[in-house]
Amino acid sequence: MAIQGKIIKSIAGFYEVYTGEGEKTIYRCRAKGVFRALGEKPLVGDDCLIEVTDTVSSPPEGNVVKLLPRRNDLIRPNVANVDQALLLFAITHPVPSLALVDRFLIILQQKNLPAILCFNKQDLATGEEIEELRKVYEACGCRVLFLSARDEEGDLAPVRDEIRGKTTVITGPSGAGKSTLINALCPGARMETGELSRKIARGKNTTRHVELLPAQEENTFLVDTPGFTSLYLFDTRAEDLKAYYPEFAPYAGSCRYHGCNHVSEPGCGVRRAYQDGKIPRIRYENYLALFAELRDQKPVYGKKK
Repeated sequence: MAIQGKIIKSIAGFYEVYTGEGEKTIYRCRAKGVFRALGEKPLVGDDCLIEVTDTVSSPPEGNVVKLLPRRNDLIRPNVANVDQALLLFAITHPVPSLALVDRFLIILQQKNLPAILCFNKQDLATGEEIEELRKVYEACGCRVLFLSARDEEGDLAPVRDEIRGKTTVITGPSGAGKSTLINALCPGARMETGELSRKIARGKNTTRHVELLPAQEENTFLVDTPGFTSLYLFDTRAEDLKAYYPEFAPYAGSCRYHGCNHVSEPGCGVRRAYQDGKIPRIRYENYLALFAELRDQKPVYGKKK
């Protein structure tokens, strides 16, 4: 009899499948050869059917015999059936790169993944710093949360509400407290937490592979991913960038020229709104910097731009 489960880890040809049944909730499985013949490859996050072959071993063993239909799949990280992404940045120690925040948000829009933007270490920040970040990113339609990952009482309740019943990719730069947050949300995860370098104020990346971790709430999983220090938008054209800044939309209709890029064109409604304080300064300045980068970017060999 086949059992339904979810692939939560893939290492060296073996798949760990979470079934949520009794004490033996995780099976160590191999994939049947039929997948190779069909040109299919099981991914972390796949819902699947397994046949149990050994209940004595620890963990028990089985074979993945069928993959259930996927809702979606990502390449980086290589994972299936993701509902949303949680971006975790520190408010301070280290100070967040808001240009990097924008890059993450653009990529998630391209993948049609809803984003939850979390700023950690609010206990180390001033009220003014918190409100400024809230104002900037709520203006672009993003769900913005503030937390202290080391405080497991109350502070994390809004995060638990956002992830309940969903599969959520959690990512962000090293040093933001990602492993600490995962440990708080996923009992038994025992993620190694990196020490922050006192010399360069940069976190030590502790994640080496993609893994799906069961959270406390039923049918709730976090996908842990390696931290990033930079993120390139190779597949984005400069003239398409404005579409990923939704706070520009209310003012773009008043631009003098159709197809205005909101950079230096005369009669630009977006620039006028920025000058009037209706668009956050840092978002518009990040837009200008990214536009210049993409405009001057050399085509990637072998790719059509």
